[in-house]
Amino acid sequence: MKKVFLYSCLFNLSLFVLLLSYSNASQADKLDEFILSRSSKKNALTLSWEEEDALKTHSSAYVAPQEGLRQGDKIVALPGQPYGVNFDQYSGYVTVDPNAGRALFYYFVESPYSPSTKPLILWVNGGPGCSSLGYGAFEELGPFRINSDGKTLYHNKYAWNQVANVLFLESPAGVGFSYSNTSSDYDHSGDKSTAKDAYVFLINWLERFPEYKTRDFYITGESYAGHYVPQLAYTILVNNKFSHQNINLKGIAIGNAWIDDVTSLKGIFDYAWTHALISDQTHELIEKYCDFTSEKVSAICEKAATRAIIEKGNIDSYNIYAPLCHYSSLKNGSTGSVYDFDPCSDYYGEAYLNRPEVQQAIHAKPTKWTHCSDLINWNDSPATILPVIKYLIDSNIGLWIYSGDTDTVVPVTSSRYSINTLKLPIQVPWRPWYSGNEVGGYVVKYKGVTFVTVRGAGHLVPSWQPARALTLIFSFLYGSQLPALPWKGF
Repeated sequence: MKKVFLYSCLFNLSLFVLLLSYSNASQADKLDEFILSRSSKKNALTLSWEEEDALKTHSSAYVAPQEGLRQGDKIVALPGQPYGVNFDQYSGYVTVDPNAGRALFYYFVESPYSPSTKPLILWVNGGPGCSSLGYGAFEELGPFRINSDGKTLYHNKYAWNQVANVLFLESPAGVGFSYSNTSSDYDHSGDKSTAKDAYVFLINWLERFPEYKTRDFYITGESYAGHYVPQLAYTILVNNKFSHQNINLKGIAIGNAWIDDVTSLKGIFDYAWTHALISDQTHELIEKYCDFTSEKVSAICEKAATRAIIEKGNIDSYNIYAPLCHYSSLKNGSTGSVYDFDPCSDYYGEAYLNRPEVQQAIHAKPTKWTHCSDLINWNDSPATILPVIKYLIDSNIGLWIYSGDTDTVVPVTSSRYSINTLKLPIQVPWRPWYSGNEVGGYVVKYKGVTFVTVRGAGHLVPSWQPARALTLIFSFLYGSQLPALPWKGF
């Protein structure tokens, strides 16, 4: 596999050994070919994202009649949902390729407060290959979380549908409930096809929910969505130029986002060292012998990385200060608390979303559902998304990059190094921001990009700091500055 996956998993020994067994040859060759094919074209991005490609995307896009499908997608009630649900929920499939039989699954929650005046948010998780339903909807920013019995739900008072209408998309096909009837589709996944299918999904979904066609639209996500979100935004903006379809994209926000291989890889090791997870000696070896610009991993670098794994011990790399899950069985007990994220939530989610009555209620095909799918043959993944970021900056849409500061997988140092590569002038200098009476994190506004840290949050920011995440997304959506002083909060 590519070095992005190699290094980003260095703190898990078994994964590290497994990934080393995949040498970079074929995938690296494809990536090199990909970049070279673009570099010779005048004014082209050094990626696979050109205006001609976007035009082709639209010209071949499948748009089908959607009349009557919305009502069929309406959820009467989720099994085990708590009392007092005062908003509409929908879920189901949108076909993106009828010839292949490829369809993407969505879950949509309207705001309980004046939904007709609220913007529309699309949320996607990363991986690549991880579910926005299992993580985003039921462990992070959705209106419900799952109790430890795996059967019942409780309210998330800091859900993002408090301030917007939120659409969760399981993408690409093969992830979660999304599927293809052409099995070879699963062997041809990649950034480019993911963006195209997500775009086709959107234009069809907006036909199904036409009142959202003119609504302010935002795309959000985390982790490998640092690729998905900017690429989809780019695809939308270019297609807006060439087609009668016009998606009213206003901005994107990406959290703990993998943006650029070289700076992100360096950021992982620097974070580990500055947070006392590895020794001075190991860090010195990594600094000296790990060349993050090379596809070849030196023997000394490999040994140093193995030492780092041993030194950091058995902690949660997604939140270095969080407790581990020490049991994998369901248990009956009291209702969970949104203030105290349960590290065993994955087990509850898998149990709940595999219940036949749940799959029936959400109009899903009978599926053995898992949080993440094995999309081994990922066919294209640019080494950097920074050229796309530059294009989006020039397009004058809102662009926020936020980072939970207790994550080692895509740490705050990686985000800062990646942004610094852009050499953007600072418009509003670094300062603390508040959520309620506490410092929620820190913010700096560059020309075209706002960077925000979220204090005490891990890789899944809304899981560990839901109130701070809601303060952040409210400011992002409504163009207000993050609070500079303590306030009552949500």
